[in-house]
Amino acid sequence: MKNRIILGGVVVVFGLLIALGPQFLFKVCPVVGDVIMKCHWSAQAEIGVGALIAALGIALIVFANPKTRLGLTIGVLLSGILVLLIPHALIGGCPGHLMPCRKITFPALTVISILLLIAGAINALYLARRKE
Repeated sequence: MKNRIILGGVVVVFGLLIALGPQFLFKVCPVVGDVIMKCHWSAQAEIGVGALIAALGIALIVFANPKTRLGLTIGVLLSGILVLLIPHALIGGCPGHLMPCRKITFPALTVISILLLIAGAINALYLARRKE
């Protein structure tokens, strides 16, 4: 019970940080007139992935079956990998290394997603080894 609530809460917080962080906390480059940078689209994609992660975190709290929770944790792990891939391989960001997206947003998303992956991996090992 305690594991469900703690891990689910952590996943929800990480999901909200991924979804809302690039919009409010560690903002990407601003849209100026008709010029929309690639980092803007990366931030938009992270909204959807972060919302999915938060929903998976809520499901981790709600469901008690260990096999169901293991499946949800695998979903969290795959979504965490997607969080890493969006700014670094799939969409990318601004070409300049001094741009806000390269200095603040993408490193923050990287750290959050690595922490999410670590928490998910620990939970997956715990649930896989758990005997009913």
